[in-house]
This record gives sequence, structure tokens and C-alpha cells, in this order.
Amino acid sequence: MKTLTAHGAKDLRIEDHAMPEPGAGDVLIRMERGGICGSDLHYYNHGGFGTVRLKEPMILGHEVAGRIEALGAGVEGLETGQLVAVSPSRPCGQCGFCQSGAQNHCLDMRFYGSAMPFPHIQGAFREYLVADASQCVSAEGLGAGEAALAEPLSVVLHAARQAGTLAGKRVLVTGCGPIGLLAVLVARAYGAVEIVATDLAPFTLEMARKLGADRVVNMAETPDGLEEFSAGKGRFDAMFECSGVAAALAGAVPALRPGAVIVQLGLGGDMTLPVQAMTAKELTLKGSFRFHHEFPLAIEMMRADRIDARALITETVPLAEAVRGFDLASDRSRALKVQIAF
Repeated sequence: MKTLTAHGAKDLRIEDHAMPEPGAGDVLIRMERGGICGSDLHYYNHGGFGTVRLKEPMILGHEVAGRIEALGAGVEGLETGQLVAVSPSRPCGQCGFCQSGAQNHCLDMRFYGSAMPFPHIQGAFREYLVADASQCVSAEGLGAGEAALAEPLSVVLHAARQAGTLAGKRVLVTGCGPIGLLAVLVARAYGAVEIVATDLAPFTLEMARKLGADRVVNMAETPDGLEEFSAGKGRFDAMFECSGVAAALAGAVPALRPGAVIVQLGLGGDMTLPVQAMTAKELTLKGSFRFHHEFPLAIEMMRADRIDARALITETVPLAEAVRGFDLASDRSRALKVQIAF
């Protein structure tokens, strides 16, 4: 079978590997779609991010869906030919965090396509994947491309859990990449009465408007674009910070009402924050890291037409053109979610 393997920055290779065999409790899946994520782009463009670096060749990818080719012994509730979304989250189930229901903080997490541990955890951009049956959620009724969006949608659903009730709230989303756009969709689905989105690119802002943002603000063109929302100690009850840029968070603090919740999703390195202003407004800053329980919910929300994220898929390329796909996905002026067809 063929895999998409990163050997270093700008060194992405299609390689041949042995065909895997499912063991007891496993499922063999013939991959159909895989979405290129921000972390995949970091490995491709820079050989890693922060202190995390590629130390050996690693198969990329963790946003995937495919059809079941074969079932291992003892697998129930799944069948061959079935379309499934595959959760890349494989917690150990034994550590204290797993036992307390916080599997996203597992001490021995095996997350597809991650160079954080060594040896690296190989990813899912391959023609065939063996996964634990517990990772597979039926996606029948969806297209394979839509099913592959379950992973980033799960990230945002976990963030929404951190934010608390959004019904009747006014929500600010900073950064309109795929995660920010999914935050717009989730906030709308959860009953927000007003959603304002900010970014620097007209392309992503127009998509935010199409997906349900009531207002969009181009911060490159109007750096003081949030000033009108700062009157009376601020307007927004909740903020999803999806850019990972310190200026985006700090610049939004005046527009947040006292007691508002900031959920930080963007990962851009350490930030210097206006702590005194945040303290005076009694703001709550919450991190949001990965997901676990939300993965089946993501599929159900798409199957129930509560969330329609298909517009995020701006391009699908065959495996043979993966490098072109990665270059396209790196250009936020014309691409959002680029997927690979296996």
C-alpha cells in the first residue's frame, strides 16, 4: 500500500509499505478521504512546530474517513463496506486522566501523525489503516469528505463545552481558518444570537459570512474594527480565539463584557496578555485541547443537518498530487480545507 510520509521540511514522499492485517478487536479500513490539518502543514513547511521536530520519517494525517475492508476477531456493531469516520485519538484507558474521563489528557496518548513522542506515532494518510474498532464511528448517510471533517469539528465541540451555554449569547470568533469557521457553525447551532468574526483575509471572512457570521471585520483594513463593540464595558459574552496570535486576544479584551469567557484554541506560541484588564473585567480564560467524547457527537450533528461543514472543503486532490495539495492548503488566500482522495 502507499503512504504519504514526511522526511523533513518540504520533503514529502509517497512510499510503499506492507499491507497491514487487523488483529482481534481491530478494523481494516480502505481510506477514502484525508483532510490536511494545520499540524500537517507545520511538519511539511517547517519540519515541526515549537520544540516538536521530526526525528524520523512519519506518515502524516489524522482527519480521515474510509470504508471497512475487513473485521478482526470479536468486532461487533460494524460491517464490511461501511463508511466510518476514524477518531485519531487513542488514549491508553489506564492512566488517572483516562479513568477520570479526561482522555484528551492521557499520559500515553497515541494520536495519529504526531512527532511529540519518539518513536513518532505514524499517521493515517495511507491507502489502508488498521484501527481499533472503538475509534470507528459509522458515517453512513454522509460523504467521505464530510465524514473526514469529524475530527476538526470535534475540536470545536470540545471548545464549546469549555465555553458553556451559548444560547442567547453574543460570540466573537478571532481567526477564520477551518477551526474558526467551524466555531461560527457551532455557535450558530448552539443558539448564539450574534456572531462576529475577525480575520486578515477577505477570502476567509467571506466564507465566515456565508456560514452564519452576522458581521465580519477585516482587522488588516480596519485595525480598530472592534472599537464599536467596546462601549458600555463590552458586548461579547464568549470568545473563540482561533488565530493563536497574541494581538488578536489582547485587542478583543475591550470588546468583551465583564464575566465573559475566552476559549483559546489557536496555538501560536506563548502570549503576553493584558492581565490587569482581564482581571478588572473578571474574564475567564480557558484552554481547549483536542477532544474525545465529542467525536461521535460531531458525526451525529452532521448526519442530523445541525452542522453543514461541506463548504469548508475547497479542494480535493488525488494522492499522486499530495504535494500540490499541501502547497494549496498553505495558501489561506484561496484555500480552507484541502483533502486527499486515496
